[in-house]
Formats: sequence, structure tokens, C-alpha cells
Amino acid sequence: MGLNLTQKIVSTHLASGRPEPGTEIAIRIDQTLTHDATGTMAYLQFEAIGVPRVRTRRSVSYIDHNLLQAGFENADDHRYLQSIAARYGIYLSRAGNGICHQVQLERFSVPGQTLLGSDSHTPTSGAIGTLAIGAGGLDVAAAMAGAPYYLAMPRVTLVRLVGALRPWVTAKDVILELLRRLSVKGGVGRVMEVVTEELWFPDEAEVEAYHTLRYLSGGKMRFEAVDSTGRLRILVEVSDVVRIYRATPEGGWRLATRWPKPSGRTPKEVLTAMVLKGWKVV
Repeated sequence: MGLNLTQKIVSTHLASGRPEPGTEIAIRIDQTLTHDATGTMAYLQFEAIGVPRVRTRRSVSYIDHNLLQAGFENADDHRYLQSIAARYGIYLSRAGNGICHQVQLERFSVPGQTLLGSDSHTPTSGAIGTLAIGAGGLDVAAAMAGAPYYLAMPRVTLVRLVGALRPWVTAKDVILELLRRLSVKGGVGRVMEVVTEELWFPDEAEVEAYHTLRYLSGGKMRFEAVDSTGRLRILVEVSDVVRIYRATPEGGWRLATRWPKPSGRTPKEVLTAMVLKGWKVV
């Protein structure tokens, strides 16, 4: 029987233990993140360990939580975090760059890698296939020093989403329904892997593609395009209807969405509009 995504990531990062649900394992950590509400203590603990540089592939320190400068305390913390980043080879995200879990997802997280963060929203990076875990500052400090992270091997639940969302229903409503069924503690010690058959949660790039391509008209055409991040690859086919296909891991195409072709622009105008919105036609 094949492995699921969680089992594959664990098997390639396993430092000790047997990856059986509920048993203790240790995994190597590729990336870490902290923010300025938890990072100061975490880096004091990291300094006490005594290693000259971080030993992860990438560690990021975000200044995004305690931004008020009513007193000297936050400013002192921020200066300390800046000095630590420069000394130990840590990326520093300055105030105003964005919230840690979202910037991490967009700029640093990598599918198939492990991420340990001292922020409760760290699992956001699971959206792109990262094994992302929220933990205490000492655990993050130890990971930056090269130590593995110990946890109970999680159980994996397959969540299969079929059909399409109704108007005004979002991804948050789906997870709230899962919690209603499993209870608020139903996710403890568990990873939920979501499988969809259609385009359930359009990201910003897909929404832009829809708003651009819904004006298509005239004749037939077929072309491929990738978004500005290079992560999203689509195939656009226009005839009597507009169809958008997404690339599959096997190298084929899967129908993601379709809608009637309205009257409007020529294919050349559509291609120009897509390029202006950051799409690269390939």
C-alpha cells in the first residue's frame, strides 16, 4: 500500500523512532519561524545552546506582532532580534512586511519540507504540502541548533471534497464543519489531508485568471500559462465554452472549471491582459 503525503515527509526526515500512529518519533526540521512576541525568549535560549550559526536550511525572524512603540520594551526587543539575525544567519522580516504565517507561505515554505514555528498559525504552510507544526520557543531554538523535533506520530485522515462550494461558502466554513463532526479536539494528534476533484478554493492567481478569461470570445484557441509565482500552471481552452485545466502530478491535465463564453475581447487582447496581470504564456 502506498504512503500518504504525511508519511512520505516523515520517512524522509525521520531521525529516530518508528512512524506508527501514536508512537514517539523524532524528525529533522528544515525551516523555523518566530515572531517578536515569542522570538526574544526563543533566541535567548538559542544563544545559551552555544552554536555559532543556525543549522536549519532557513530560519526566519518576523517582526509583526508587537509593533506599538509606546515604551522602550518593544523597540529593545526589535533591536535585539535584528542583531541576532545578523549574527547567526537568520532571515529578518522587518515591521510592515506582513504577518509571519502568510509571508512564510508565500516566500519561504517548500512542499515536502518540515517547518517548526513558535506561532499558532504555522500550519498555514500545510496548504502547499509542507509539514508545518506550531511549537514552543525552546523546541524552535533546539531545532535551529540542529536537534530533531520529538512528537507522537500523527494519525492521518483523508478528507475528500466533492462538488463545488455554494455562494458565500469559504474554506473556513469547511474546516468548521469538520470540527463540528470531530469536535474541537478532533485535530489533536491528527493530520488532515484534503483531496479535491474540482477547483474548490481559488487562490488570488486563479481568481485573476477567471476575471480575465471570462471576457473571452471569438473562435477557438488553446494555450498554457503559469502565474507570477511559477507554482500554478493552467491550460486554457476556448470554444463554445471556456475551460481551464490544471496540471496533474502525472504530467496530464485535469478540468478545473468551465463557464459559458461571453461576447467580448479577441484572443490577442486576452493574452495581453493575462501578461499584464502577471501570467506568463508558455
